[in-house]
Amino acid sequence: MSSHANCNAIATSADKIRRETEKRSLRSHRRRKVKSVLSKDIMSRYDSRSGDPTSYRDRRSDSGLGASTGFGGSVQHSSSNRRDHDDGGSPKRNLSLDGLPHFEKNFYIESPAVRAMTDAEVNEYRQQREITVEGRDIPKPVKTFQDAGFPEYVLQEITKAGFTEPTPIQSQGWPMALKGRDLIGIAETGSGKTLAYLLPAIVHVNAQPILDPGDGPIVLVLAPTRELAVQIQQEATKFGASSRIKSTCIYGGVPKGPQVRDLQKGVEIVIATPGRLIDMLESNHTNLQRVTYLVLDEADRMLDMGFDPQLRKIVSQIRPDRQTLYWSATWPKEVEQLARKFLYNPYKVIIGSEDLKANHAIRQYVDIVSEKQKYDKLVKLLEDIMDGSRILIFMDTKKGCDQITRQLRMDGWPALSIHGDKSQAERDWVLSEFKSGKSPIMTATDVAARGLDVKDVKYVINYDFPGSLEDYVHRIGRTGRAGAKGTAYTFFTAANARFAKELIAILEEAGQKVSPELAAMGRGAPPLPSGPRGFQDRGRGYGSSRPWS
Repeated sequence: MSSHANCNAIATSADKIRRETEKRSLRSHRRRKVKSVLSKDIMSRYDSRSGDPTSYRDRRSDSGLGASTGFGGSVQHSSSNRRDHDDGGSPKRNLSLDGLPHFEKNFYIESPAVRAMTDAEVNEYRQQREITVEGRDIPKPVKTFQDAGFPEYVLQEITKAGFTEPTPIQSQGWPMALKGRDLIGIAETGSGKTLAYLLPAIVHVNAQPILDPGDGPIVLVLAPTRELAVQIQQEATKFGASSRIKSTCIYGGVPKGPQVRDLQKGVEIVIATPGRLIDMLESNHTNLQRVTYLVLDEADRMLDMGFDPQLRKIVSQIRPDRQTLYWSATWPKEVEQLARKFLYNPYKVIIGSEDLKANHAIRQYVDIVSEKQKYDKLVKLLEDIMDGSRILIFMDTKKGCDQITRQLRMDGWPALSIHGDKSQAERDWVLSEFKSGKSPIMTATDVAARGLDVKDVKYVINYDFPGSLEDYVHRIGRTGRAGAKGTAYTFFTAANARFAKELIAILEEAGQKVSPELAAMGRGAPPLPSGPRGFQDRGRGYGSSRPWS
């Protein structure tokens, strides 16, 4: 009898497993069927919503539900030919905005102090801060946070953060962004670009109708890496808190569940990497029907990483009369071509020069070495500079990153590594250890070169020279941030000789000494044998007899 019962139990169990397998297969089939591009009838379900003319809505006094949902104030009525190019860049159709509600995007009111500035004073201010502008009806720069016309709740957050005056990109970028026009901003890393677009974004959100259930975000920020996306969200959370603006970060390498729940609850600001965002769109976890403020941060890096098709796919799903802000540290042809497809009649503000250049607050030293000499040179350099300060070492490959880290730890150095093959949890832990100073040496691939905002990185070491001068500038830009001084050391081999001429130009533009060996390589001469002296006299450039220590 017990044998018969056992047989029945086994059969029942097998039947349950078979039914569960069939259910999973059916669910998988349904998921594949429901994946589709978002409806072309963008925002048609908002047609019946009435508008009550209001300006900045104060979210501090409401719970996020049932507040006034007016479009009013100085509504910027959108032209139907706002963007008449498809994602291939060729003229295709006049994009109709019939059925789309109007939205506010011009919030700038020139302060009396700014209005009183003469053209000569404006030109002098821009020259002093190396601001170059292009476009029509360009607003004057603002000299103080109060002049930007931000609401009081934004000014309170600025005061809490301890900022004293706008950076050059903020000084000119804020009035441009607040006027509701498209904007191209070109500035070096660490120049304050994040707040240059986030604070106007907060003002923009507060002037729009509150999200209904099922609505997607109002502001979309696209970033190339997880690290940059996370750091942008931290700033969005900090400065959006007083307005009760919700934000979330969408990126790969972690479970989707928490991100999906955030999207389903409704968030006004989404910061995302392109790949994971497309995954969420195709799974119908969110939509871009409410997006009226689009930011592409580190656009040059996104193109370097091959995100061009994903960017076009995402932008094609956003209403054509959106406001687009396009940020880049460099201005190669590929970046310019993409800007022409995504932006309409933009302002353009350049801090410094469009030409590639390094932060002048960073001392740069280049040592000509052979591949075999690198590790010994690194150890000698660490012995010389290690004082508990944070040191960031860049490698070309993930394998090299792990090998050098392992060797450093075996030799007693407190080093950890970060690269794309590590899980997000491990990357977060490594960054936390590095930021806290518990592990002051971090090796990294270029995944950390952009967007990594760690205070007090005193030294950057290029163990391997990067594959482009743009990446060189961004790597060393991890030090010397926010007005601080920094130092960068670079190992340069015969295999890197093709970069010598451009590297020399960057060094000379920044007022750095160029060693005779590097100068010879720039002229096409073979590299001289590297002696044991390494980076000599880092206080005054090359040429002294002082060795490493």
